[in-house]
Amino acid sequence: MSPHPSSISEAPKPCLSRYAQNSFDDWNIAHLAHVLKKPEDEALFLHRAANYKNLFRSDKGLMWPRDSEGKWIEPLDPKFDGRLGGRDYYDENNGYTYTWDVMHDVDGLTALMGGRSKAEANLDQLFREPLGRSKYEFQGKFPDSTSMAGQFSMGNEPSLAIPYIYNRLGAPWKTQKRIRMLLESFFTDTVQGIPGDEDGGGLSAFVVFSMLGFYPATVGVPTYDVGSPIFSKATIHLKNGKDLVIVAEYASHENKYVQSIRLNGKPLDRVWFRHVDIAGGGTLELTMGDTPNTSLGSQPATFPPAALQLRPEDLE
Repeated sequence: MSPHPSSISEAPKPCLSRYAQNSFDDWNIAHLAHVLKKPEDEALFLHRAANYKNLFRSDKGLMWPRDSEGKWIEPLDPKFDGRLGGRDYYDENNGYTYTWDVMHDVDGLTALMGGRSKAEANLDQLFREPLGRSKYEFQGKFPDSTSMAGQFSMGNEPSLAIPYIYNRLGAPWKTQKRIRMLLESFFTDTVQGIPGDEDGGGLSAFVVFSMLGFYPATVGVPTYDVGSPIFSKATIHLKNGKDLVIVAEYASHENKYVQSIRLNGKPLDRVWFRHVDIAGGGTLELTMGDTPNTSLGSQPATFPPAALQLRPEDLE
């Protein structure tokens, strides 16, 4: 990270969001190095993939920038990056979003937060934490951070996987609840139907996948998380001539919660599946209901892969 400036005229300030996102990039590079049989590069980049931990401030429960001497930067408002009037340390979103931007190691982040219960409580709070100022003032500084639910921004790419983190904390029903709320609130059939920064197709991909009922939550890992499907039946025609059929029995506005899952005729006790399970076609069957099934996917052995040490090829 570059040195922390003492005045507005000095060099650009360290950007926490880029530093954290580089950890995820390094994780993917490590696995590319493994495929290329470059063990030294693999070890180097896998080590760098944990650099995000240097920015987690346990007394705040948030990612927080440091200066060139390793000291926490103060004063600082993680909701508003409140120094010098610009986006000093968090770029397009604030500290609340970037705290969760480590999908390659949710297990590691959970440990930093003090365990699953604490992490789940922190994630709950993300969706209800107030802006702390007028929407006009907030959007003036963060024009990319739109369609807010608490401090969660539906309108910007770093947020897209966050609702699916509940699947990694043993509370998939909360993923289902949040996904339905976000789809129904922000993706409408009006001119406002794309709720924010659609500069790479991310929002469209989020809504299409999530309405179908599953989502590739961690880029680089060939798995999909189950969410809350909108349609009672949908068919995807694959390039190999096969079909993937998604059936969501009883799906409706009220019936947003997954009661049971069957994939290619076999029951699943978890809320995720591998790409290889559907690449040749098949059927994903979800039974929906109006009350949460709090036992489905609640045991650690059933959680989606979420560890730094994961090798994606083991899931192929």
